[in-house]
Amino acid sequence: MRRQPISILLALLCGILIPTGGASQEPKTKPNILFILADDVGREVLGCYGGSSYETPRIDSLADSGMKFTNAYVMPVCHPTRVALLSGQYPFQLGNPEWGTYPKKAEGDTLPNVLKRAGYSTAVAGKWQLALLKNDLGQPHRMGFDEYCLFGWHEGARYHSPFIYQNGKLREGLQDAYGPEVYTDFLIDFMKDCKTKQTPFFAFYSMALCHNVTDDLDGPVPFAPHGKYDDYHQMVEQMDRMVGKMIDAIENLGIAGETMIVFLTDNGTPKFVITDYQDGKLVEEPVTSRFGDREIPGGKGDATDWGTRVPLLVRWDGVVEGGSATEAMVDSVDFFPTFAEAGKARLPKDISYFGKSFLPILTEESNEGREWVFAGRNENYFVRTNGWKLHGDGRLFDMATDPDEQEPLGPGDGAPEKAKEARTHLQSILESLKLSD
Repeated sequence: MRRQPISILLALLCGILIPTGGASQEPKTKPNILFILADDVGREVLGCYGGSSYETPRIDSLADSGMKFTNAYVMPVCHPTRVALLSGQYPFQLGNPEWGTYPKKAEGDTLPNVLKRAGYSTAVAGKWQLALLKNDLGQPHRMGFDEYCLFGWHEGARYHSPFIYQNGKLREGLQDAYGPEVYTDFLIDFMKDCKTKQTPFFAFYSMALCHNVTDDLDGPVPFAPHGKYDDYHQMVEQMDRMVGKMIDAIENLGIAGETMIVFLTDNGTPKFVITDYQDGKLVEEPVTSRFGDREIPGGKGDATDWGTRVPLLVRWDGVVEGGSATEAMVDSVDFFPTFAEAGKARLPKDISYFGKSFLPILTEESNEGREWVFAGRNENYFVRTNGWKLHGDGRLFDMATDPDEQEPLGPGDGAPEKAKEARTHLQSILESLKLSD
């Protein structure tokens, strides 16, 4: 039979795209963006990264149906990570904002504002921690979010019977409600509304899970229904369930092929988690997680790989190949240009960005990530390539042979030649960042 070539020619003339065995395709329109940022979850927690202490089937499904990044880095604690994600800049570029603040002069050029100018509807739910909302209920709107549903940091509970501000007003009727359900349902309603209006959306799910029940309140906060605070296993279970609800909503709305789902975490796993309140004191227990043949203690707050190297999963049906993985390095400042490029939005011209879009990696136009990442808080910082890591205090580590950073290599004449070359190179990167300016 000689009809196949004719059929192919006719298909091409008619503009029909012939599938090519699951290869990625460049998106033709602006995608919806669901950005899920889990709190206090290291890569050792997730099954798809090799963790075995917890069950995370819904999050793991994002790896099965999308791309898994094995070298994604954020800041060692939550606030500077959020500053970097929303500004596209390292915190030192903004003067290292005080804990729980965001500079007003930079509010107009945030990621959601950039996407809004490109035609996106925007919403955020869950954790904010960029201001005391009771003192500035307009900040989320000024920073580009059309709608918000956020718990009141330093005011009330984030989980059971939550204290929530929604679009400038204190939300009532939440006695015995579960905060993560409220945040999730709010964003699902937002996505439904956007589908009805036929507008692309940026939905930022800044999850409360799996953070301690409190680190901002002196007194006890409401217990879970079973009479104590959720332990870390229970919070991971709830986190996975909420991610599953978001995935199901997107599929039920029929927008999976139009939506980029991005799962990231803001720092490593906590060292301790609060499980009870007894005799006027909060009761803590340590958190360790099984990873391969090791028990890994929480690394939150540390400028180590356990504190800053986190899971990153991206599902984008029809664009990102399912079950794919990449070792390309990703930095916390890379999400801003990536989402902007995907949404065909223009970056502000008068701002210096160190970020690099990883959209070409998602679409398989390129497999080259950035050469280095930077992470840290204040004076506790480092710059890292795939093979080497230099801390701000001068400690250098060969990450290929010493991933737990136990044996720093000094700058003296006795150091191996390749270590000297690595130190010189990494030091030049730090100098180019102009941290002290």
